[in-house]
Amino acid sequence: MYGNRMKTRVFAIAALTLTLAFAPLFAFASTATATFAVSATVVKTCIVSSSGLAFGNYTGIAITNTTGTISVTCTNTTPYTVTLSQGASGSYTGRYMTYTSGSTTYDLNYQLYTTSSDGNIFGDNNSDGTSDDTGTGSGSAQTITVYGVVAAGQYPPPGAYSDSLTATVTY
Repeated sequence: MYGNRMKTRVFAIAALTLTLAFAPLFAFASTATATFAVSATVVKTCIVSSSGLAFGNYTGIAITNTTGTISVTCTNTTPYTVTLSQGASGSYTGRYMTYTSGSTTYDLNYQLYTTSSDGNIFGDNNSDGTSDDTGTGSGSAQTITVYGVVAAGQYPPPGAYSDSLTATVTY
């Protein structure tokens, strides 16, 4: 019996000796912590682009209709308004494209609408009874269709007629 106790003590002393010998290799690490804040401020913003609008060939015999698009991308929940400028005519109700041959400039009347029923002239909602387009940003591109009409019965000289408008997004 005394022999078993001795063996146990010898093993205990050997285990303690090995533990102390290897203690520096298995030392417990200390830790300290700190928190830090991460932040950002999302500001409302919008971008606007346009595909333009091309009527193609016009003969004067029939009404020519076409569509173009305006793409608006605004931050989520940002309300916006899209307006169109008057173009070269300086008037929402009398828009025209021009063609210059020599020293003479010719006009071809057209109109842009917010709906396909030709009821609401696309403008700034403040002048000449025009309308604008409004929406709320979703973070993705939203497409606005612009409806264009060249009325029949115009017979200006053949040529490439054009106008330049500005689409503005206010947010």
